[in-house]
Order: sequence, then C-alpha cells, then structure tokens
Amino acid sequence: MSLLIVTAVPAEAEAVRKGLPSDSPIMVAPVGVGMAAAAAGTARLLTLADGRYTGVISFGIGGGLGVPLGGIVLAVRSIAADLGAESPEGFISLDDLGFGGSATIPADPGLLTVLRGSIAEAVVGDVVTVNTVTGTSERTAWMIERYPNAIAEGMEGYGVAVAATQADIPFAELRTISNLVGPRDRSAWQIGGALDALTKAAQLLSTTLSS
Repeated sequence: MSLLIVTAVPAEAEAVRKGLPSDSPIMVAPVGVGMAAAAAGTARLLTLADGRYTGVISFGIGGGLGVPLGGIVLAVRSIAADLGAESPEGFISLDDLGFGGSATIPADPGLLTVLRGSIAEAVVGDVVTVNTVTGTSERTAWMIERYPNAIAEGMEGYGVAVAATQADIPFAELRTISNLVGPRDRSAWQIGGALDALTKAAQLLSTTLSS
C-alpha cells in the first residue's frame, strides 16, 4: 500500500516521520493550516504523483470531545462543521442550502479498517473540521448538540477529504488530542504529548503494513 500522509505543519510531519523506518514507502508532507490550504496542497501532491498513491491520510493534532489528552482518534466521517450559512432560525449546513456538494465525507472503509487494525486503542467517531477553532463554552455546547457523534476537532481533514475524493483516492483522517474542546486555555494544552502520539500511530501503522 503506497500511502500519502499529509499534515498541517512541519512539526506534525516530523513527528510522523519519527515513527516510520528510513526506507518506508509512506510519503509524509505538510500542506498548510486550514481547509483551503489542505485541499490545495493535497491536490497538488496527488497530481504530481500521477496515480502513485493508493490512499491519503490526514494526520494531525486537534481538540478532543470526550477523548482525553494524548488520545488517538479515527474519523468515520470528516465534517465541515461551520460550512454553511447563519439565519435567524439558526445555522444552515451546506447540505441543507441546496447548492450541491456535502459537508460530510465518509472515510474509506478499507483504509479505516487498516487503521483500526493497526491502532487498537484509537477512538472512532466523527471528526469535525472548522475554520475557527472552538474557544468558548457556548460554541462547545453548539458543537456537541449539532454533532453528537463528534470526538475531535481539527482544521484540515475535510479539505484533504475533498482533494482525495475528487482524485478518486481512498481517504482517512487521524487526530491525536492536544487539548480539550472548550474555553481556550493554552496553558492546559499538551502539544508535545499529542506529537508523541502521532509518532506512535505512524509506527503502529507502519508495522501493520510491513507485516
């Protein structure tokens, strides 16, 4: 299996590479922060690869919803949580606006099965992608009410999913938890632990693929 793993920033990419052997066939590349950068960067890499990759995985740290710090999560679905429109009656999702397209992209079942088999401890559920990271109690309550199956929040997964889907390549998303979704408190974040968890996840995946 020839995989492309994309991250947002170089620190995440380096953490993933630490978990891979030097001769690993897995390609790791940072593509930028946010949905737009993630989609454009992933699409560029897939175009340059000319069909070499059999799957794309979005790896990165993120906020946890009911998952403890340092935990590893796998997305059943990647959801653009705030892609839509506001109205006096509340938020209207992209799906409900009727413009075409969907704010929800499911992970490839085969690729998700490989990841679940590799990382037994991973929590599986929906992962929401946002343009603005949640940082208040009110926003957290809205997120939980609207997406009750969400277990993590990130900024790139849906963008990577769009690029992979349009290239007809299997997609999955993995996040490790650096902070709990809620009122913003940088002093409580554990980015180092989340990066270490990325290394562990990459090592477990590589072991499975090489066995």
